[in-house]
Amino acid sequence: MSSDPILNSINEGVFTVDPQWRITTFNAAAERITGVRRQEAIGRCCSDVFRASICEHACALKRTFTTGKPMVNVTARITNAAGEQIPVRISTALLKDANGTVTGGVETFQDLSHIEQLRKELDSRYTFEDIVGRSPAMRELFEILPQIAESDSTVLIEGASGTGKELFARAIHSLSRRKKKRFVAVNCAALPDALLESELFGYKAGAFTDARRDKPGRFVLADGGTLFLDEIGDISPALQVRLLRVLQERVVEPLGAVEPVKVDVRVVTASNKDLAQLVRQGKFREDLFYRIHVIHLKLPALRERREDIPLLLDRIVAKFNRLQGKDIIGVSEEVMVRLMEHDYPGNVRELENIIEHAFVLCRGGWIELHHLPPELRPAAARGDDAGGSMSLRAMERHLIQAALKRHNGNRTRAARELGIDVSTLYRKLKAQENGTARA
Repeated sequence: MSSDPILNSINEGVFTVDPQWRITTFNAAAERITGVRRQEAIGRCCSDVFRASICEHACALKRTFTTGKPMVNVTARITNAAGEQIPVRISTALLKDANGTVTGGVETFQDLSHIEQLRKELDSRYTFEDIVGRSPAMRELFEILPQIAESDSTVLIEGASGTGKELFARAIHSLSRRKKKRFVAVNCAALPDALLESELFGYKAGAFTDARRDKPGRFVLADGGTLFLDEIGDISPALQVRLLRVLQERVVEPLGAVEPVKVDVRVVTASNKDLAQLVRQGKFREDLFYRIHVIHLKLPALRERREDIPLLLDRIVAKFNRLQGKDIIGVSEEVMVRLMEHDYPGNVRELENIIEHAFVLCRGGWIELHHLPPELRPAAARGDDAGGSMSLRAMERHLIQAALKRHNGNRTRAARELGIDVSTLYRKLKAQENGTARA
Protein backbone atom coordinates (compact mmCIF):
# COMPACT_ATOMS: atom_id res chain seq x y z
CA MET A 1 0.00 0.00 0.00
CA SER A 2 0.96 3.66 -0.15
CA SER A 3 3.12 4.71 2.79
CA ASP A 4 0.98 7.84 3.30
CA PRO A 5 -1.67 7.07 6.00
CA ILE A 6 -3.86 9.96 4.83
CA LEU A 7 -4.03 8.64 1.27
CA ASN A 8 -4.82 5.17 2.55
CA SER A 9 -7.66 6.43 4.75
CA ILE A 10 -9.77 7.93 1.96
CA ASN A 11 -12.36 6.02 -0.03
CA GLU A 12 -11.29 7.30 -3.45
CA GLY A 13 -8.53 5.72 -5.48
CA VAL A 14 -5.45 7.94 -5.79
CA PHE A 15 -2.36 7.48 -7.90
CA THR A 16 0.46 9.72 -9.09
CA VAL A 17 2.65 9.52 -12.18
CA ASP A 18 5.98 10.97 -13.24
CA PRO A 19 6.38 12.83 -16.57
CA GLN A 20 6.97 9.46 -18.32
CA TRP A 21 3.52 8.22 -17.11
CA ARG A 22 5.02 5.70 -14.67
CA ILE A 23 2.99 5.24 -11.48
CA THR A 24 4.81 6.52 -8.40
CA THR A 25 2.03 6.33 -5.76
CA PHE A 26 -0.92 3.91 -5.48
CA ASN A 27 -3.20 4.04 -2.44
CA ALA A 28 -5.29 1.34 -0.74
CA ALA A 29 -8.56 2.36 -2.42
CA ALA A 30 -6.83 2.17 -5.83
CA GLU A 31 -5.80 -1.41 -4.98
CA ARG A 32 -9.35 -2.30 -3.93
CA ILE A 33 -11.07 -0.78 -6.99
CA THR A 34 -8.63 -2.10 -9.60
CA GLY A 35 -7.73 -5.41 -7.97
CA VAL A 36 -4.07 -4.58 -8.68
CA ARG A 37 -1.59 -4.69 -5.82
CA ARG A 38 0.55 -1.60 -5.17
CA GLN A 39 3.75 -3.53 -5.77
CA GLU A 40 2.48 -4.55 -9.21
CA ALA A 41 1.36 -1.02 -10.12
CA ILE A 42 4.39 1.05 -9.06
CA GLY A 43 6.71 1.69 -11.99
CA ARG A 44 4.24 0.60 -14.66
CA CYS A 45 2.59 2.90 -17.22
CA CYS A 46 -0.82 3.97 -15.90
CA SER A 47 -2.63 2.96 -19.12
CA ASP A 48 -1.34 -0.62 -18.67
CA VAL A 49 -2.78 -0.77 -15.16
CA PHE A 50 -6.14 0.89 -15.75
CA ARG A 51 -6.95 -0.08 -19.35
CA ALA A 52 -9.58 2.68 -19.28
CA SER A 53 -12.00 3.61 -22.06
CA ILE A 54 -10.41 7.08 -22.32
CA CYS A 55 -6.72 6.13 -22.10
CA GLU A 56 -6.07 6.01 -25.84
CA HIS A 57 -7.97 8.99 -27.18
CA ALA A 58 -9.24 11.17 -24.31
CA CYS A 59 -6.95 10.71 -21.31
CA ALA A 60 -7.98 13.23 -18.65
CA LEU A 61 -4.51 13.30 -17.08
CA LYS A 62 -2.87 13.84 -20.47
CA ARG A 63 -5.21 16.75 -21.10
CA THR A 64 -4.19 18.23 -17.76
CA PHE A 65 -0.50 17.91 -18.71
CA THR A 66 -1.25 19.63 -22.04
CA THR A 67 -3.44 22.49 -20.79
CA GLY A 68 -2.12 22.87 -17.25
CA LYS A 69 -5.72 22.86 -16.03
CA PRO A 70 -7.27 20.26 -13.71
CA MET A 71 -10.08 18.01 -14.93
CA VAL A 72 -13.03 17.43 -12.61
CA ASN A 73 -15.65 14.64 -12.59
CA VAL A 74 -14.80 13.02 -15.92
CA THR A 75 -16.67 9.72 -16.33
CA ALA A 76 -14.93 6.66 -17.77
CA ARG A 77 -14.60 2.90 -17.38
CA ILE A 78 -11.57 0.97 -16.27
CA THR A 79 -10.91 -2.75 -16.55
CA ASN A 80 -10.00 -4.36 -13.23
CA ALA A 81 -7.66 -7.30 -12.70
CA ALA A 82 -10.58 -9.73 -13.14
CA GLY A 83 -11.40 -8.26 -16.55
CA GLU A 84 -14.58 -6.54 -15.33
CA GLN A 85 -15.62 -3.09 -16.53
CA ILE A 86 -15.81 -0.62 -13.61
CA PRO A 87 -17.45 2.81 -14.09
CA VAL A 88 -15.42 5.56 -12.40
CA ARG A 89 -15.48 9.32 -11.93
CA ILE A 90 -12.05 10.93 -12.45
CA SER A 91 -10.41 14.19 -11.38
CA THR A 92 -6.84 15.19 -12.26
CA ALA A 93 -4.25 17.84 -11.36
CA LEU A 94 -0.54 18.60 -11.88
CA LEU A 95 2.17 18.02 -9.27
CA LYS A 96 4.77 20.82 -8.96
CA ASP A 97 7.89 21.31 -6.88
CA ALA A 98 8.72 24.40 -4.81
CA ASN A 99 9.96 26.20 -7.95
CA GLY A 100 6.73 25.56 -9.86
CA THR A 101 8.28 22.93 -12.12
CA VAL A 102 5.89 20.13 -13.12
CA THR A 103 7.10 16.86 -11.60
CA GLY A 104 4.13 14.67 -12.45
CA GLY A 105 0.39 14.37 -12.14
CA VAL A 106 -2.18 13.05 -9.70
CA GLU A 107 -5.50 11.39 -10.47
CA THR A 108 -8.31 10.48 -8.11
CA PHE A 109 -11.06 8.09 -9.14
CA GLN A 110 -14.31 7.03 -7.50
CA ASP A 111 -16.01 3.67 -8.08
CA LEU A 112 -19.50 4.33 -9.48
CA SER A 113 -20.59 0.68 -9.65
CA HIS A 114 -23.22 1.05 -6.93
CA ILE A 115 -24.59 4.21 -8.54
CA GLU A 116 -24.78 2.51 -11.92
CA GLN A 117 -26.57 -0.46 -10.36
CA LEU A 118 -29.15 1.87 -8.82
CA ARG A 119 -29.60 3.55 -12.20
CA LYS A 120 -30.13 0.18 -13.87
CA GLU A 121 -32.72 -0.77 -11.27
CA LEU A 122 -34.47 2.55 -11.85
CA ASP A 123 -34.34 2.08 -15.62
CA SER A 124 -35.80 -1.42 -15.32
CA ARG A 125 -38.94 0.13 -13.88
CA TYR A 126 -39.39 1.93 -17.18
CA THR A 127 -38.72 -1.01 -19.51
CA PHE A 128 -41.40 -3.31 -20.84
CA GLU A 129 -40.06 -6.15 -22.98
CA ASP A 130 -37.88 -4.18 -25.45
CA ILE A 131 -39.89 -0.96 -25.09
CA VAL A 132 -38.48 1.94 -23.08
CA GLY A 133 -40.49 4.78 -21.56
CA ARG A 134 -41.41 6.57 -18.35
CA SER A 135 -43.74 9.21 -19.79
CA PRO A 136 -47.39 9.05 -18.69
CA ALA A 137 -48.49 7.94 -22.17
CA MET A 138 -46.03 5.02 -22.21
CA ARG A 139 -46.77 4.01 -18.62
CA GLU A 140 -50.47 3.78 -19.47
CA LEU A 141 -49.66 1.50 -22.41
CA PHE A 142 -47.41 -0.66 -20.20
CA GLU A 143 -50.25 -1.11 -17.72
CA ILE A 144 -52.78 -2.41 -20.26
CA LEU A 145 -50.51 -4.56 -22.45
CA PRO A 146 -50.67 -7.66 -20.20
CA GLN A 147 -54.48 -7.52 -20.22
CA ILE A 148 -54.52 -7.14 -24.00
CA ALA A 149 -52.15 -10.09 -24.35
CA GLU A 150 -54.45 -12.34 -22.33
CA SER A 151 -57.23 -12.06 -24.94
CA ASP A 152 -57.36 -13.26 -28.54
CA SER A 153 -59.06 -10.12 -29.83
CA THR A 154 -57.72 -8.40 -32.93
CA VAL A 155 -55.59 -5.34 -32.20
CA LEU A 156 -55.03 -2.19 -34.24
CA ILE A 157 -51.87 -0.24 -33.39
CA GLU A 158 -51.74 3.25 -34.87
CA GLY A 159 -48.74 5.54 -34.79
CA ALA A 160 -46.33 7.41 -37.02
CA SER A 161 -43.43 5.59 -38.66
CA GLY A 162 -40.64 4.84 -36.21
CA THR A 163 -42.79 4.81 -33.05
CA GLY A 164 -42.22 1.08 -32.43
CA LYS A 165 -45.45 -0.54 -33.60
CA GLU A 166 -43.80 -3.91 -34.24
CA LEU A 167 -42.17 -3.82 -30.78
CA PHE A 168 -45.62 -3.52 -29.22
CA ALA A 169 -46.97 -6.31 -31.42
CA ARG A 170 -44.10 -8.59 -30.36
CA ALA A 171 -44.65 -7.67 -26.71
CA ILE A 172 -48.32 -8.65 -26.99
CA HIS A 173 -47.29 -11.99 -28.51
CA SER A 174 -44.56 -12.73 -25.94
CA LEU A 175 -46.96 -12.06 -23.05
CA SER A 176 -49.73 -14.22 -24.50
CA ARG A 177 -50.49 -17.92 -24.28
CA ARG A 178 -49.35 -18.11 -27.92
CA LYS A 179 -45.76 -17.16 -27.12
CA LYS A 180 -44.40 -20.68 -27.84
CA LYS A 181 -45.76 -20.51 -31.37
CA ARG A 182 -44.61 -18.27 -34.21
CA PHE A 183 -44.79 -14.50 -34.48
CA VAL A 184 -45.04 -13.81 -38.23
CA ALA A 185 -44.71 -10.24 -39.51
CA VAL A 186 -45.79 -8.98 -42.93
CA ASN A 187 -45.26 -5.45 -44.24
CA CYS A 188 -48.32 -4.94 -46.43
CA ALA A 189 -46.87 -1.79 -48.03
CA ALA A 190 -43.70 -3.55 -49.20
CA LEU A 191 -45.32 -6.02 -51.61
CA PRO A 192 -47.44 -5.59 -54.75
CA ASP A 193 -51.02 -6.79 -54.42
CA ALA A 194 -50.67 -10.12 -56.26
CA LEU A 195 -47.53 -11.08 -54.37
CA LEU A 196 -48.99 -10.02 -51.03
CA GLU A 197 -52.03 -12.22 -51.66
CA SER A 198 -49.89 -15.31 -52.29
CA GLU A 199 -47.73 -14.45 -49.25
CA LEU A 200 -50.76 -14.21 -46.98
CA PHE A 201 -52.84 -17.12 -48.26
CA GLY A 202 -50.34 -19.36 -50.08
CA TYR A 203 -50.95 -21.53 -53.14
CA LYS A 204 -51.05 -25.12 -54.30
CA ALA A 205 -48.70 -26.77 -56.78
CA GLY A 206 -49.98 -26.21 -60.32
CA ALA A 207 -52.09 -23.19 -59.40
CA PHE A 208 -50.10 -21.21 -61.97
CA THR A 209 -47.15 -21.82 -64.33
CA ASP A 210 -44.29 -21.43 -61.83
CA ALA A 211 -46.08 -23.06 -58.89
CA ARG A 212 -44.09 -26.31 -58.80
CA ARG A 213 -44.87 -27.10 -55.16
CA ASP A 214 -47.21 -26.02 -52.38
CA LYS A 215 -46.42 -22.76 -50.62
CA PRO A 216 -48.02 -22.22 -47.19
CA GLY A 217 -49.22 -18.67 -46.62
CA ARG A 218 -48.34 -16.52 -43.63
CA PHE A 219 -51.69 -17.29 -41.99
CA VAL A 220 -50.85 -21.01 -41.99
CA LEU A 221 -47.27 -20.38 -40.83
CA ALA A 222 -48.62 -18.38 -37.90
CA ASP A 223 -51.16 -21.06 -36.92
CA GLY A 224 -51.39 -21.15 -33.14
CA GLY A 225 -49.37 -17.94 -32.93
CA THR A 226 -49.63 -14.29 -33.94
CA LEU A 227 -49.75 -12.67 -37.38
CA PHE A 228 -48.66 -9.05 -37.51
CA LEU A 229 -49.95 -7.10 -40.52
CA ASP A 230 -48.00 -3.85 -40.68
CA GLU A 231 -49.26 -0.87 -42.74
CA ILE A 232 -52.62 -2.53 -43.30
CA GLY A 233 -54.01 0.76 -44.61
CA ASP A 234 -52.09 0.19 -47.87
CA ILE A 235 -53.83 -3.02 -49.01
CA SER A 236 -56.16 -2.90 -52.02
CA PRO A 237 -59.98 -3.07 -51.77
CA ALA A 238 -59.98 -6.57 -53.34
CA LEU A 239 -57.53 -7.86 -50.75
CA GLN A 240 -59.50 -6.18 -48.00
CA VAL A 241 -62.47 -8.39 -48.94
CA ARG A 242 -60.41 -11.59 -48.70
CA LEU A 243 -58.86 -10.51 -45.42
CA LEU A 244 -62.29 -9.74 -43.95
CA ARG A 245 -63.47 -13.27 -44.77
CA VAL A 246 -60.46 -14.82 -43.06
CA LEU A 247 -61.04 -12.76 -39.92
CA GLN A 248 -64.74 -13.63 -39.87
CA GLU A 249 -64.55 -17.35 -40.67
CA ARG A 250 -61.00 -18.19 -39.53
CA VAL A 251 -60.25 -20.11 -42.72
CA VAL A 252 -57.94 -19.37 -45.63
CA GLU A 253 -58.20 -20.51 -49.22
CA PRO A 254 -54.81 -20.98 -50.88
CA LEU A 255 -54.77 -20.25 -54.59
CA GLY A 256 -55.65 -23.48 -56.45
CA ALA A 257 -56.96 -25.24 -53.30
CA VAL A 258 -60.21 -27.23 -53.34
CA GLU A 259 -60.88 -27.01 -49.60
CA PRO A 260 -60.36 -24.06 -47.23
CA VAL A 261 -57.79 -24.44 -44.46
CA LYS A 262 -58.72 -23.69 -40.83
CA VAL A 263 -56.34 -21.44 -38.94
CA ASP A 264 -56.06 -20.41 -35.30
CA VAL A 265 -54.27 -17.06 -35.48
CA ARG A 266 -54.26 -13.95 -33.33
CA VAL A 267 -54.11 -10.97 -35.72
CA VAL A 268 -52.38 -7.73 -34.74
CA THR A 269 -52.49 -4.93 -37.31
CA ALA A 270 -50.70 -1.60 -37.55
CA SER A 271 -50.93 1.56 -39.61
CA ASN A 272 -49.16 4.90 -39.82
CA LYS A 273 -52.32 6.32 -41.39
CA ASP A 274 -55.60 7.34 -39.77
CA LEU A 275 -57.78 4.39 -40.79
CA ALA A 276 -60.97 6.09 -39.59
CA GLN A 277 -60.20 8.93 -42.00
CA LEU A 278 -59.58 6.43 -44.81
CA VAL A 279 -62.99 4.89 -44.07
CA ARG A 280 -64.64 8.30 -44.37
CA GLN A 281 -62.84 8.82 -47.68
CA GLY A 282 -64.05 5.46 -48.98
CA LYS A 283 -60.48 4.07 -49.23
CA PHE A 284 -60.84 1.45 -46.51
CA ARG A 285 -63.77 -0.88 -45.89
CA GLU A 286 -65.81 0.07 -42.85
CA ASP A 287 -66.64 -3.56 -41.98
CA LEU A 288 -62.96 -4.51 -42.06
CA PHE A 289 -62.06 -1.45 -39.98
CA TYR A 290 -64.42 -2.48 -37.19
CA ARG A 291 -63.23 -6.08 -37.40
CA ILE A 292 -59.59 -5.07 -36.71
CA HIS A 293 -60.47 -2.17 -34.40
CA VAL A 294 -61.60 -4.37 -31.47
CA ILE A 295 -58.64 -3.17 -29.38
CA HIS A 296 -57.02 0.11 -30.38
CA LEU A 297 -53.58 1.35 -29.28
CA LYS A 298 -52.37 4.82 -30.22
CA LEU A 299 -48.60 5.23 -29.91
CA PRO A 300 -47.30 8.72 -29.10
CA ALA A 301 -44.70 10.43 -31.27
CA LEU A 302 -41.29 10.94 -29.65
CA ARG A 303 -41.79 14.72 -29.48
CA GLU A 304 -44.82 14.00 -27.25
CA ARG A 305 -42.72 12.05 -24.75
CA ARG A 306 -39.42 13.90 -24.58
CA GLU A 307 -38.76 12.73 -21.01
CA ASP A 308 -38.14 9.27 -22.51
CA ILE A 309 -35.20 10.49 -24.60
CA PRO A 310 -32.50 10.04 -21.88
CA LEU A 311 -33.67 6.46 -21.25
CA LEU A 312 -33.75 5.72 -24.98
CA LEU A 313 -30.26 7.16 -25.38
CA ASP A 314 -28.88 4.86 -22.67
CA ARG A 315 -30.43 1.86 -24.42
CA ILE A 316 -29.25 2.90 -27.90
CA VAL A 317 -25.68 3.71 -26.79
CA ALA A 318 -25.45 0.33 -25.02
CA LYS A 319 -26.75 -1.38 -28.16
CA PHE A 320 -24.17 0.19 -30.49
CA ASN A 321 -21.35 -0.34 -27.97
CA ARG A 322 -22.24 -4.04 -28.10
CA LEU A 323 -22.61 -4.21 -31.89
CA GLN A 324 -19.52 -2.16 -32.75
CA GLY A 325 -17.24 -3.25 -29.92
CA LYS A 326 -16.85 0.32 -28.62
CA ASP A 327 -16.99 1.78 -25.12
CA ILE A 328 -18.63 5.15 -25.62
CA ILE A 329 -19.83 6.55 -22.30
CA GLY A 330 -22.85 8.51 -23.54
CA VAL A 331 -23.73 11.97 -24.86
CA SER A 332 -22.37 15.28 -23.59
CA GLU A 333 -24.59 17.84 -21.88
CA GLU A 334 -24.69 19.98 -25.04
CA VAL A 335 -25.72 16.99 -27.16
CA MET A 336 -28.43 16.06 -24.66
CA VAL A 337 -29.85 19.59 -24.90
CA ARG A 338 -29.82 19.45 -28.70
CA LEU A 339 -31.48 16.04 -28.79
CA MET A 340 -34.14 17.14 -26.30
CA GLU A 341 -34.96 20.13 -28.56
CA HIS A 342 -35.29 18.18 -31.80
CA ASP A 343 -38.80 17.34 -33.08
CA TYR A 344 -38.01 13.87 -34.54
CA PRO A 345 -40.24 13.52 -37.59
CA GLY A 346 -38.77 9.99 -37.83
CA ASN A 347 -39.43 9.29 -34.13
CA VAL A 348 -37.36 6.67 -32.24
CA ARG A 349 -35.93 5.30 -35.48
CA GLU A 350 -34.54 8.75 -36.28
CA LEU A 351 -32.98 9.04 -32.82
CA GLU A 352 -31.32 5.67 -33.34
CA ASN A 353 -29.98 6.77 -36.75
CA ILE A 354 -28.56 9.96 -35.20
CA ILE A 355 -26.65 7.96 -32.58
CA GLU A 356 -25.44 5.43 -35.15
CA HIS A 357 -24.05 8.35 -37.20
CA ALA A 358 -22.31 9.67 -34.07
CA PHE A 359 -20.79 6.25 -33.35
CA VAL A 360 -19.09 6.29 -36.75
CA LEU A 361 -17.31 9.57 -35.90
CA CYS A 362 -16.78 9.15 -32.14
CA ARG A 363 -13.76 7.04 -31.20
CA GLY A 364 -14.48 6.95 -27.48
CA GLY A 365 -15.50 8.97 -24.44
CA TRP A 366 -18.50 11.24 -24.93
CA ILE A 367 -20.53 11.94 -28.06
CA GLU A 368 -20.06 15.66 -28.75
CA LEU A 369 -21.89 18.13 -31.00
CA HIS A 370 -19.45 17.68 -33.88
CA HIS A 371 -20.29 13.95 -33.96
CA LEU A 372 -23.96 14.64 -34.78
CA PRO A 373 -25.34 14.74 -38.34
CA PRO A 374 -24.73 18.17 -39.99
CA GLU A 375 -28.39 19.20 -39.87
CA LEU A 376 -28.36 18.91 -36.07
CA ARG A 377 -25.17 20.88 -35.49
CA PRO A 378 -25.83 24.53 -36.50
CA ALA A 379 -28.44 25.54 -33.92
CA ALA A 380 -26.46 24.04 -31.05
CA ALA A 381 -23.00 25.00 -32.28
CA ARG A 382 -23.44 28.74 -32.96
CA GLY A 383 -21.48 29.59 -29.83
CA ASP A 384 -24.55 31.23 -28.34
CA ASP A 385 -24.06 30.25 -24.71
CA ALA A 386 -27.21 31.96 -23.52
CA GLY A 387 -29.34 30.00 -25.95
CA GLY A 388 -27.79 26.71 -24.85
CA SER A 389 -28.23 27.63 -21.21
CA MET A 390 -31.87 28.48 -21.72
CA SER A 391 -32.42 25.18 -23.50
CA LEU A 392 -30.81 23.31 -20.63
CA ARG A 393 -33.03 25.06 -18.09
CA ALA A 394 -36.08 24.34 -20.19
CA MET A 395 -35.12 20.66 -20.36
CA GLU A 396 -34.62 20.50 -16.58
CA ARG A 397 -37.94 22.23 -15.96
CA HIS A 398 -39.72 19.78 -18.25
CA LEU A 399 -38.18 16.70 -16.58
CA ILE A 400 -39.00 17.96 -13.07
CA GLN A 401 -42.59 18.78 -13.91
CA ALA A 402 -43.06 15.43 -15.67
CA ALA A 403 -41.70 13.55 -12.63
CA LEU A 404 -44.00 15.48 -10.27
CA LYS A 405 -46.97 14.72 -12.50
CA ARG A 406 -46.15 10.99 -12.51
CA HIS A 407 -46.05 10.99 -8.70
CA ASN A 408 -49.12 13.19 -8.22
CA GLY A 409 -47.08 16.06 -6.83
CA ASN A 410 -45.16 13.95 -4.29
CA ARG A 411 -41.79 15.70 -4.18
CA THR A 412 -39.99 12.98 -2.24
CA ARG A 413 -40.82 10.32 -4.81
CA ALA A 414 -40.12 12.67 -7.72
CA ALA A 415 -36.69 13.54 -6.28
CA ARG A 416 -35.89 9.84 -5.81
CA GLU A 417 -36.79 9.13 -9.45
CA LEU A 418 -34.70 12.08 -10.67
CA GLY A 419 -31.73 10.93 -8.59
CA ILE A 420 -31.46 14.15 -6.58
CA ASP A 421 -31.97 15.12 -2.94
CA VAL A 422 -35.38 16.46 -1.93
CA SER A 423 -33.77 19.71 -0.77
CA THR A 424 -32.20 20.11 -4.23
CA LEU A 425 -35.60 19.62 -5.83
CA TYR A 426 -37.12 22.26 -3.52
CA ARG A 427 -34.35 24.70 -4.49
CA LYS A 428 -34.87 24.10 -8.19
CA LEU A 429 -38.64 24.52 -7.90
CA LYS A 430 -38.16 27.74 -5.94
CA ALA A 431 -35.76 29.02 -8.62
CA GLN A 432 -38.30 28.19 -11.34
CA GLU A 433 -41.02 30.05 -9.43
CA ASN A 434 -38.78 33.10 -9.12
CA GLY A 435 -37.87 32.95 -12.79
CA THR A 436 -34.13 32.65 -12.09
CA ALA A 437 -31.69 30.20 -13.57
CA ARG A 438 -29.88 29.59 -10.29
CA ALA A 439 -30.80 26.44 -8.41
